[in-house]
Amino acid sequence: MDASAENVKPVRKTKEEKKLLRKQIKASHTLLKHEGINTVTQPTQHLVVANGGLGNGVCREQLLEVLAGVGTVISLLMPPNKPYAFVTYQSSNYSQSAHALLNGQQLQCQGQSQVVTLYLSFVERVGCEQQESAALPPGLLVLEDYVSQEEEAWLLQAVDWATHDNETVHKALKHRRVKHYGYEFRYDNNNVDKDKPLTTGIPPACDPVLQRCLKNGHIEVLPDQLTVNQYESGQGIPPHIDTHSAFEDTILSLSLGAKTVMDFRHPDGRSVAVVLPERSLLVMKGESRFLWTHGITPRKFDMVPAYESEGPVAVTSDPSNLTLSRRGTRTSFTFRRVRRAPCDCSYPTVCDSQCPPAPPVPSAPSLPQDDGDASRLEERFVHQVYEEIASHFSSTRHSPWPHVRDFLLALPAGALVADVGCGNGKYLGINQEVMSVGCDRSSSLVQICGERGFQAFVSDALEVPLRGDTFDACISIAVIHHFSTQERRLAAVKELVRLLKPGGRALIYVWAMEQEYNKQKSKYLKDSKDKENMQPATDEGEHPVKQSPPPNSGVTTNASTDGAPRLSVHTNRTAFNSQDLLVPWHLKGGEKDTCKRAGSPSADAAPTPAGVPVFHRYYHVFQKGELEALCNLVEDVEIRTSYHDQGNWCVILEKLPK
Repeated sequence: MDASAENVKPVRKTKEEKKLLRKQIKASHTLLKHEGINTVTQPTQHLVVANGGLGNGVCREQLLEVLAGVGTVISLLMPPNKPYAFVTYQSSNYSQSAHALLNGQQLQCQGQSQVVTLYLSFVERVGCEQQESAALPPGLLVLEDYVSQEEEAWLLQAVDWATHDNETVHKALKHRRVKHYGYEFRYDNNNVDKDKPLTTGIPPACDPVLQRCLKNGHIEVLPDQLTVNQYESGQGIPPHIDTHSAFEDTILSLSLGAKTVMDFRHPDGRSVAVVLPERSLLVMKGESRFLWTHGITPRKFDMVPAYESEGPVAVTSDPSNLTLSRRGTRTSFTFRRVRRAPCDCSYPTVCDSQCPPAPPVPSAPSLPQDDGDASRLEERFVHQVYEEIASHFSSTRHSPWPHVRDFLLALPAGALVADVGCGNGKYLGINQEVMSVGCDRSSSLVQICGERGFQAFVSDALEVPLRGDTFDACISIAVIHHFSTQERRLAAVKELVRLLKPGGRALIYVWAMEQEYNKQKSKYLKDSKDKENMQPATDEGEHPVKQSPPPNSGVTTNASTDGAPRLSVHTNRTAFNSQDLLVPWHLKGGEKDTCKRAGSPSADAAPTPAGVPVFHRYYHVFQKGELEALCNLVEDVEIRTSYHDQGNWCVILEKLPK
């Protein structure tokens, strides 16, 4: 034997190198399991960068700077809302250098405290679905740089937020500040009092802009009402259509101070996300004004095109042209003309003049204005309702959802699992090799768990009496959407993370506003032979019988004086038209559960004409990207994957080592 060969010893990896290799392999397994991405060991020009995606809060410019530091990058693909990216280098030599130098590198997301660790693996090829350029709603115009920087500063100075007087109406709503000129828009009835104009009209600083709009043909008459909204980063406005009977056709809106993304949605489910640049003018006429809803999702970062283009920009899913844009403080000037005659538009199904809605129920609850309001609303329209319907609810809860089942079955033997909001315990017995414990706010549902042989106890999801840093996995299925403020929803996510040990994972499901996604209707919207027992979304069952008004709320929110909108009652098995609503539950058989307390506030459930008691549960349905944005506010976690599953938005979080 060659003596030199005898002296060759294998190079031993250091402890840190072994740890990095384990995490790299784990990241590859995660990509294969949850995204179907196959990694390879032999070097190629292509790499997948785990934790380097838009879904992790990593922007294109920052990631590209890191990747280009080791070689010439040909392309960088960043799929929307995903926790990974694909990079193609000019040669495999560059990709090997990146694989060797960047694996395990930490990256602090721009404008955030969050730090991600990059793991790179070779792939044979890259490819992502690309959505064709979306057309803007008919009648919609976005005119960039419509005002100069000097005009922008002059307009912003014209609004005095510090002064509260009777000449203009100044309101501090939950998600923004509002000031009205000319006429007050009343949020309690979504209309204006046309006989009570405000003493102060539209500020003179607006005259040059309005005269320009008149000259350019965007309006035929000058507006007489102005609403100024100021949005801080992370704030938004729910999807809505400006009331037909209140205002004429054309609506103008200036975006000042910062850009944002506004979401437009057609009743048939089509949606378009439109970038509104700073100092741009939005013009809504015809169909875009009367038929499409428009709103701004509350988040701190928007997903926008990375490269400038001519004309209005609609955000698509093109992974080669997406990045993140941090929101700043944006002030919108929305100009409208008060209507003096009934609306006779071509869209009667959404027109309150041609198809007047039933008058609002005086006792319908309003959106909570503080934590006390929220607690009382949830007690009334969540906790007490589930106590009433527990037996019937449990009878409709028997089939586990496939992705939840797969998550639980993938856990190793001996793992500790907490099901927070376990209901009747249908997920507690899925994996017999793990130790599972459940908790729920409803004592009646916890009693059913006990009768089925499961370990469960009564607890609020905001304060679970279990030791932190203990559990290998937590699940929260159809729970967090019952919390009525963003602060409480965030607290619920933080409580799940507290329970997890480092490296532990949490699976979260919430109802989605998008019950039709990728041209596929959810089971909730599809027809069924047994419509009465159809189970929509994840864990909640609705029955398509005639809607009845909500019961007396007992929630003191003074909606008529503080402008807080009242909750609407959802029509079962239809698309959601607002994010915060009451969803009816029709108690089958017409009998309440025996656990009901005589004389309790919920004893007055409204009966349908057929005599079936109807209870109303509060929901906040999540828009696309909202759940990920909420989870990104939690420290020491990473979003491993997110997806849409039968009318739900879902995420899997992993707790990071401290």
